[in-house]
Amino acid sequence: MTTSRDTVWTMLIGGIIALFAAFQLTVEKIALLSDPNYQLACDINPVVSCGSVIVTEQASVFGFPNPILGLCGFSVVITLAVLLLAKVELPRWVWLGLNVGALAGVVFVAWLVSQSLYSIGALCPWCMVVWSCTIPIFWMVTAENARRGRLSRSGEPGVIAGTVVSLRWLLVVATYLVIAGLIFVRWMDFWLGG
Repeated sequence: MTTSRDTVWTMLIGGIIALFAAFQLTVEKIALLSDPNYQLACDINPVVSCGSVIVTEQASVFGFPNPILGLCGFSVVITLAVLLLAKVELPRWVWLGLNVGALAGVVFVAWLVSQSLYSIGALCPWCMVVWSCTIPIFWMVTAENARRGRLSRSGEPGVIAGTVVSLRWLLVVATYLVIAGLIFVRWMDFWLGG
C-alpha cells in the first residue's frame, strides 16, 4: 500500500510554505532586535500586526523565538515528503514520530491561537500562515497512519481510522472554520466597523 498522494503533497507544499513563513518571522525578529524602532512589514492594522505579537513572552515560549521550532520542524516534514516522493518506504517509527511532532505542532497552534485572541489581542499574519499549514499536515499524517494501521497495536485500521481517512479534508476545513469563527467573534466590532 503506497502513501496517499494527498498526504505527500500536503506535507511538501505545506512544509515549504510554513518554512518560508517561519523564516520571514525569524528575519523580522532579528531586524527588531537589531533596531527597536524597526517597522515590521507584517504590521497591517491594529488587529493584524506581527509587531504586537513578536515582542510578547508567548513569541518565545521555550526561551528562544518560536519560529526556530518551525525552521527545524518544517525542514523535517519537507525532507520526509521528498523521500516519499522518491518512493522510499519510511519505517513505522518514523511515521509515528512524524505524527507525534504534528500533534505537538497542532496543540501548540491551538495554544497560540488562544493567546493571540484572548491574551495578546492581535494576529500575526506569518503566524497564521504557519497555523494554516500545520493543521492539514496534522490531519493528513494522522489519516495516513490510521489508514495504514500504524495507530493500532494490531496493525489493522479500525472503524475510527476509516472515519478519519474519509473525513480528513472535512476535518481540515472544520478546524479552519472554528479558528475563523473565533477570530471573527473576537474582533466582530473591528471587522464590521462598529
